[in-house]
Amino acid sequence: MLNALTSRPVLAAAGVAAAVALAALWGIVNRDAPPPAEFLIADTGVSHELPAVPQSAPVASRREAALPADQEAAEAVAATLDRQPEDQSIEFFELAEPPPPPPLAAEPPLPAAEPPPPPAARSAELRRSIQRESVAAESYVAAWVADPTLVPRPNTEAFANEDASPVRVASEEPVSTFSIDVDTASYSVVRSSLTNGYLPAPESVRIEELVNYFPYAYPAPGERGAPFRPTVTVSETPWNPDTLLMQIGIQGRQPATDDRPPLNLVFLIDTSGSMNQPNKLPLLVQSFRLMLGQLNPADEVAIVTYAGSAGLTLDATASSDRGTILAALDRLHASGSTAGAAGIQLAYQTAAGMAADGEVTRVILATDGDFNVGISDPEQLEGFITRQRDSGIYLSVLGFGRGNLDDATMQALAQNGNGQAAYIDTLAEAQKVLVDQLSGTLFPIANDVKIQVEFNPAAVAEYRLIGYETRGLRREDFNNDRVDAGEIGAGHAVTAIYEVTPVGSPAVLHDALRYAGRAAEPPAAAESRAGSRELAFLRLRYKEPGEESSELIELPIAPDVGGAGTDQRFAAAVAGFAQLLRDGAYTGDWTWSDAVALAVANTGDDRYGYRREAVTLMRLAESLAQ
Repeated sequence: MLNALTSRPVLAAAGVAAAVALAALWGIVNRDAPPPAEFLIADTGVSHELPAVPQSAPVASRREAALPADQEAAEAVAATLDRQPEDQSIEFFELAEPPPPPPLAAEPPLPAAEPPPPPAARSAELRRSIQRESVAAESYVAAWVADPTLVPRPNTEAFANEDASPVRVASEEPVSTFSIDVDTASYSVVRSSLTNGYLPAPESVRIEELVNYFPYAYPAPGERGAPFRPTVTVSETPWNPDTLLMQIGIQGRQPATDDRPPLNLVFLIDTSGSMNQPNKLPLLVQSFRLMLGQLNPADEVAIVTYAGSAGLTLDATASSDRGTILAALDRLHASGSTAGAAGIQLAYQTAAGMAADGEVTRVILATDGDFNVGISDPEQLEGFITRQRDSGIYLSVLGFGRGNLDDATMQALAQNGNGQAAYIDTLAEAQKVLVDQLSGTLFPIANDVKIQVEFNPAAVAEYRLIGYETRGLRREDFNNDRVDAGEIGAGHAVTAIYEVTPVGSPAVLHDALRYAGRAAEPPAAAESRAGSRELAFLRLRYKEPGEESSELIELPIAPDVGGAGTDQRFAAAVAGFAQLLRDGAYTGDWTWSDAVALAVANTGDDRYGYRREAVTLMRLAESLAQ
């Protein structure tokens, strides 16, 4: 019986049957299944995509896949396959559960010195392997049809971040320069991760974006002069009593709503296949519906979409014609690849046709960041956007969904498009960004805002900037008006925090240099420096919208400039929490519970519950970390 089963004709027939069975199995699924779609695993918040089911392979590829290890059996299989016409696909049919292989006598392992098993044994093993793979494939497909959310999709998220800023010696590097940042995308990403039951990736945590997510009641500027006002406080560091926190708060002017200029908006909407999830395109449409209610009759809206190619879905339309705009949004559906570059080019072209003197024109890109057709490299996209921003058209980026969120590309676009980046994971976040903070999101009051702090080595031994790793500038960039920086929108507040180590503090981390050039310094200069009571000196540069030359603001910072209030203490709690999410390298023995306690004690006037939500996230992080 065994000899009959392992004869060459039988083995050849078995190989052909197995190859046909596998092809038929995939063909059945491909024939009846809908197009590949993405979906969300509720307990992780990570998007998943159904893998593409291969179509019937050409005869040549089927032949190659079916060749067994036994050369003679291979020739028999090949001869059988070659008799099929080249343009003929295998006919699909229902496949029954394959029978188990006949029992074979157990064979003892062969000594290493003996020759390999004969072709018949290799063919038998091949037959068993084909049967096992057939059963496994059928089980996989059955599970897929029953519940497609069980089929995972690799996580391809990419985040823009750098290593934490190091502690710097004030006598060696007294000047710190960076661009302001009013983006909030990182906070929403962190919230999405924690509420779905896992700690966020450390590289997704940009500390300044967590701190700046919250509104702060810093003193506002007057009706004349600079469009924003800086406020500086100095207080003890919560996680290190031997250092100080120097917090710089900037409050932008909030013009009256009736005084704002007309607004031209181009909604640039990603309608590619990767957007086919409830928390992507459907949430995007709902978010824009909320926003339409905040527009004035003089405002105009156009819609550009992109998938396999870009198209103008809605020409410039008055915002008062809500029915036409809403109908265009409701017609959107997700399919195809992601021709992001073509969409951006068409959106800028459309925006240029809408722009007029005295008006604000902005492109709002809404995407999951998955650019895979055309220009997809962040540096290439950055170069294109940089060339376009001189026209005065702003670019904001709204991210949706998880799993393939290309945060790095989104950050590059927003930072170089004179706009902001936000991540919308819920309709409540859309309400915050596109309704409650609409003026700050869409109407700039200051461009290219840079901060430079010069620390006094007589008073400060060391310092470090907490966050802003991706916003650092060279010292000479501060006075160079050609260097791009961040924008402040109407009513926006910006917070920057330094941890400062006073001279003589036991918290100093660097040893004194043996060959420091003290003798080379003139005695008069040393006495003048030592006698100064200033902790640091603050400089800010900004441009009025549409202007090419910057304005300068200067402010000395004394150690007793003012202590921390509720806003500053809450910001410190968030900064400490964000550091714990990254690695806590500089927070010592400070714990999650300490962050929670400090935040709870300083929720203050929490009108919309943002601070209480942050406390909940801190508690979740504490539980997940354990």
